Amino acid sequence: MSVWKQINDEAARVASVVARSVVQLVGQEGSLGAAVVWRADGLLVTNAHVAVGQRGARTLEAVFHDDQRLSARLLAYDLERDLAALHVARADLTPVAVGDSSQLRAGEYVMALGHPWGVVDGLTGGVLIGGGTQLPEMQGQDWLAVDLPMRPGHSGGALFNAAGELVGINTLIRGPEVSFAVPVNAVKLFMREVTAQQAASASVV
Repeated sequence: MSVWKQINDEAARVASVVARSVVQLVGQEGSLGAAVVWRADGLLVTNAHVAVGQRGARTLEAVFHDDQRLSARLLAYDLERDLAALHVARADLTPVAVGDSSQLRAGEYVMALGHPWGVVDGLTGGVLIGGGTQLPEMQGQDWLAVDLPMRPGHSGGALFNAAGELVGINTLIRGPEVSFAVPVNAVKLFMREVTAQQAASASVV
């Protein structure tokens, strides 16, 4: 077997594993993007711009790979970080393997999975350009810049490494090839905040 075929086969295998943890989000406008399964008990993460429109929280349904459709309830969102947490009434989900974005290196190969233009599990790949708070045109907040062509509908989906670990949440496009993602370490912090807020609310009598 050629090395090239081995690489292709392994990339396809890893993508198929990650796809179990990526759901499609649809609203009245049709397909809006994706969300990533954070916990098996129905906790999802996506972009704030996917979950919230100009008139506030969107009415969303999550579409799973077994074709089940469930209402997705908005738990919290942060427009500055462009992250949102959702919940669905299902407890048998496959959570994504979570990586460490601080370990990423420029030139590392990554893949982005989402639902571009409503195409389920649309996959694209490329290399990490860089990360941090001082990227041109994106200063002041932590971002990952990647040399890969995302499209509308990739938003909220998974940016993952060769090990199938989530390293970012796909967020936006700048030009035909340069895209940006929220680093997974920033996502971890946001989701810890959401979990803490939910626990505090549940403890109030």
